[in-house]
Amino acid sequence: MKAIQISSGIYSIHADIDDKNALFEGFWPLPYGVTLNSYIVQGEKTCLIDLFKEWSDSLAQYEEQLISIGVKLEDIDCVVLNHLEPDHTDYLRELRRRNPKVQIISTEKGVAMLQKFFGISENLRSVKTGDTLDLGGRTLTFYETPNVHWPETMMTFDNESEILFSCDGFGSYGSLGEKVFDDEFSAEEHLKFEKECLRYYSNIVASFSPFVKKAVEKLADLKIKVVAPSHGIIWRSEPKKVIERYLRYAGYNTPGSGQDQGSSLEKEICIVWSSMYGYTKKGLDAVIEGIKEIGVPFSIHQLPQTNFSFVLADALKSAGLVIAMPTYEYKMFPPMAHFIDLCGRKHITGKKVLRIGSWGWVGGAKKEYETSTAALNWEQGAQIEWQGIPSEETLKILKEQGKDLALKIKNS
Repeated sequence: MKAIQISSGIYSIHADIDDKNALFEGFWPLPYGVTLNSYIVQGEKTCLIDLFKEWSDSLAQYEEQLISIGVKLEDIDCVVLNHLEPDHTDYLRELRRRNPKVQIISTEKGVAMLQKFFGISENLRSVKTGDTLDLGGRTLTFYETPNVHWPETMMTFDNESEILFSCDGFGSYGSLGEKVFDDEFSAEEHLKFEKECLRYYSNIVASFSPFVKKAVEKLADLKIKVVAPSHGIIWRSEPKKVIERYLRYAGYNTPGSGQDQGSSLEKEICIVWSSMYGYTKKGLDAVIEGIKEIGVPFSIHQLPQTNFSFVLADALKSAGLVIAMPTYEYKMFPPMAHFIDLCGRKHITGKKVLRIGSWGWVGGAKKEYETSTAALNWEQGAQIEWQGIPSEETLKILKEQGKDLALKIKNS
């Protein structure tokens, strides 16, 4: 594998992680893999932007690409660390061992984390927004973008090529192979990557959506020709497309006010359901009949059969939610309780919601559900519960509730 040239003196160094058992952040599945992107920027000095974690032969992939452009780790003059999460920094101590003179550049908070994470305290430089690095014939400018998605995060802009090295910002799941640029992928491939981009955002970035908006505002005056993230596609043909995509995603859980309230959400319904013996599912089928009559699009996910990573992506973008679950030992069905907890952690807010479910010897899910969702700013519709098999009258009510929710979404 060879390093891929983005512009004169600038190269992409990336490793594809295609291990189907791998979990991003130790939690999120990677059925389509993920890339770890670093970048070489060469003036009179050589700069490496972001590092990598030794993960599924990533070191061998990186070293092979560096050799292809005649760069050795020992030759690198400085390393810019936009973000200190270990998937971008884990190799740092080995790099410092092989190249003791290398200067490490990060934000003030990043430098403090370097000392705590890696015990490195020498040859460090902290930077803030507007600070520059002269590489000789090429100048990098730094922009602090805190909480996209850790507090120390920044982005780096090459003034000559107008490339933005955005780290986790504007990134995506999905491995790239030999193609890395947006104009090299087919429309069908882009659809897959867009789904993986939304899933990545909902899993990794969604909690920090207000900071995504602030970061985009801070970068607004830059003429950006290329967006080069640390995960996923490098956008050289339509860089604005991925920036606008992230703004849309950020709008899903940071809606405006007045007439714009919730306007960025998609007019869709995300159905999340669990059923122990089929009785809750029977009631859900009636709700779905009602939704179909109105013609509002919907996605459907069964828990725990579907991984939460995929459920969060649809829940984040959809204006409506249907939560269908039985009572389990006086409380919510455990997989659904975990999903509700994740909605809180990822700020899945501002939804119109219908909650239904059956119970056996006693109810109780309703009380825990109301407590768990109190801070989510959900517009709670009816909560329909029943004991055992739903009666014909209950099924009629459930169908009407499905229609009612769908009409609210359609007319929102």
